[in-house]
Amino acid sequence: MRPTAIVVVVLLVAACAKQEKAPAADTAMAAPAAVAPAPPPPFSLAAAAGKWEYVAKSATGDTVLVKAELTATADTAGWTILLPGRKVLALKVSVGGDSVMTSVGPYESVLRKGVQVTTESMLRMVDSKLVGTSTAHYSTKSADSVRHLVIEATRKP
Repeated sequence: MRPTAIVVVVLLVAACAKQEKAPAADTAMAAPAAVAPAPPPPFSLAAAAGKWEYVAKSATGDTVLVKAELTATADTAGWTILLPGRKVLALKVSVGGDSVMTSVGPYESVLRKGVQVTTESMLRMVDSKLVGTSTAHYSTKSADSVRHLVIEATRKP
């Protein structure tokens, strides 16, 4: 009887033991992976070629500080800017991704009489306008020798 008792005890222990259930298959639809937005198209010098009314505003964009005429060409040579009451200035131009970068100077500042300034701008084509930022570096020893500007240029007819 002893072997029978052992078999019964083993069967009882096996029957009473907690059985782990396999996790139910996930029937919920998996969320689609986040789709990265398409990168913007590269900046087209040819699309920017022409004359533009160039407006430089305060960093907050609420005050117009300078108006000028920007002339853009289909390549990096020949870009110029004409500031009020000044001679035409040649811009150094390069393209990177969806932006065009320009630099000019040193020249006498329109905003600070008698002070030399060099400006570096980055512009993108947005809704048929050139928009971006510019940083003016003034040749002074004071703490306010840099100024950030908001740029918007509209194609001239």
